[in-house]
Amino acid sequence: MEDEKIGMFHNLLKESSNIVFFGGAGVSTESGIPDFRSATGLYSRRLSAHVSPEELVSHTFFERCPEEFFDFYRKRLIYMEAKPNDCHKALAVLERIGKLKAVITQNIDGLHQEAGSSHVLELHGSVRRNYCMDCHALYDARFMQASEGVPHCTRCGATVKPDVVLYEESLDMDVLDAAVRAISAADMLIVGGTSLIVYPAAGLLRCFNGDRLVLINKTATQADRKATLVIHDSLGKVFREAVDGLTGS
Repeated sequence: MEDEKIGMFHNLLKESSNIVFFGGAGVSTESGIPDFRSATGLYSRRLSAHVSPEELVSHTFFERCPEEFFDFYRKRLIYMEAKPNDCHKALAVLERIGKLKAVITQNIDGLHQEAGSSHVLELHGSVRRNYCMDCHALYDARFMQASEGVPHCTRCGATVKPDVVLYEESLDMDVLDAAVRAISAADMLIVGGTSLIVYPAAGLLRCFNGDRLVLINKTATQADRKATLVIHDSLGKVFREAVDGLTGS
């Protein structure tokens, strides 16, 4: 049944010319990057309290417990050894042949760009960008990885903060507006690797005016009943097989 659905997906891709992809954590788990929600026990015990993943990456925790925040951040959110998987690569191919107009991602790993995608809207920022909170000097992920404790700017000594959207912080309105415009203009929207429970990002689906909504996720989502096609399978496998043969079409 899933192979038949992949064939249907291939045909939808072939027929569409303004495709937008909206992805979540499931896109990068096949590159070895775990969903951070599954990795909190050690930190809860160390702090002698139950601290949820959302609290660990909240603005409040960043301000109140910066050493613990950066310890968690380095160990659980930076994966520089991770490489783009077949889903990332296939999306880059779809952009190269002129079908895919935008990738909208909730991920912060930068793997879409590494795979070759150029129009990537990062709703939650990126671990590959970091900045001094005072003088705004820029630092890369290697700097953060190599730092100890609270990272400090080599120019002015102030704290260097990841350019990621923490819980309690607002999304970048320019990025969000661009995502709304891209989805509104799309004739096909592909949603992959997300359970669609994190708002306001999940609400972006309401902006889609097209008639080809494809949901690819290992488990069911609240939007499945609205979709043209639902595939519960590996994103890498689905994209690898569906995009194969599209070049030149």
